[in-house]
Amino acid sequence: MAHFVIIGAGIGGLTAAHAVLQQGHTVQVYEAAPELREVGAGIVLGANAMRALHQLSLHDAVRPHGTPVTHLDLRDQAGQLLQAADTSVFTRKVGFDNLGIHRAALQQVLFRALPAGTVHLGYPFEQFEATSTGVMAHFANGRMATADALLGVDGLRSRVRQQLLPRATPRYAGYTCWRAVVDATRLALPAGESCETWGERGRRFGYVPVGGGRVYWFACINSPQPQDARFRGFRTADLQREFAAFHAPVPALLALTRDDQLLWNDILDLKPLAHLAYGRTLLLGDAGHATTPNMGQGAGMAVEDAAVLAQCLAETTDLPAAFRRFEQRRLPRTTRIVRTSWQLGRVGQLENPLVVMLRNTVMRYLPAAVSRSQMAWLYETV
Repeated sequence: MAHFVIIGAGIGGLTAAHAVLQQGHTVQVYEAAPELREVGAGIVLGANAMRALHQLSLHDAVRPHGTPVTHLDLRDQAGQLLQAADTSVFTRKVGFDNLGIHRAALQQVLFRALPAGTVHLGYPFEQFEATSTGVMAHFANGRMATADALLGVDGLRSRVRQQLLPRATPRYAGYTCWRAVVDATRLALPAGESCETWGERGRRFGYVPVGGGRVYWFACINSPQPQDARFRGFRTADLQREFAAFHAPVPALLALTRDDQLLWNDILDLKPLAHLAYGRTLLLGDAGHATTPNMGQGAGMAVEDAAVLAQCLAETTDLPAAFRRFEQRRLPRTTRIVRTSWQLGRVGQLENPLVVMLRNTVMRYLPAAVSRSQMAWLYETV
């Protein structure tokens, strides 16, 4: 039996803790934040991620807190259909639904399912020391923690990764994004339908149900520079102006949104790394392969990481060897998702009117077999 230290108590860190415990090891999770608050917006856990949760005996705890997403529509600004995908063909084959869920709800389910005393809040990580037999983590509050291995699951701006790879910094995608979760019961939107709209002038809007009549929406606008001061001051009225020409229910969703519900962030990712395993230290989730949200797989990749980690730990008691196996299995898939999502975002944010018209025409006549092949790879393989 080995003892693990996990840095980060987000979705990836909590799920990794379950994976470690499932294999009979002990674990302590350290989180910088003083409390796990109701932050974040909605996410989609693809059938692949739901299968991974099942492998970790977490599916039945998570499933009631979200709602199945069965249809994915892509439309132009006027509401004309560019592509439509009924994902039930793939989810039936995998045996699990795509699930829309609030990020905070998922985090709370994962947290409450851990043994009491596993997660320590208010522990900002500073650095770690590696020895031939283990690791020692140092925190800003003066505390230390020793373990046989350390899992860096501390997000896009990971301090664990920064120590290992100082030059591996977040990459700005060229557009900024607002998000919110609203009660859209009165809109009576089609059950299970998610929609993304590729508009004009580098504008994009999407929404997905997350359960209980609530809908998660996002709105993206091109911005040459990150942290643009003009966008920092945006409120709901500004977004209503920017997206006024978009088809229903976009204006209605914005009208349901209060200013205090808005979350604003630039879109960032991490250029694919060459390695995830560094002796007795392993990078997981966004710390190792942060992706833009265009494929809806950010949280899903973290959940998959945990399931694969459990498999690798079951195959060998040699922790560095288990971490190397994890890297070999995960890097090809996560790298492909990061790269594909980056390119998809660039296409969705096009500005030139003629190029936008060409893009929409191509998407409208793209053979269904192409999107089916992409979904089959996404949902059916790990």
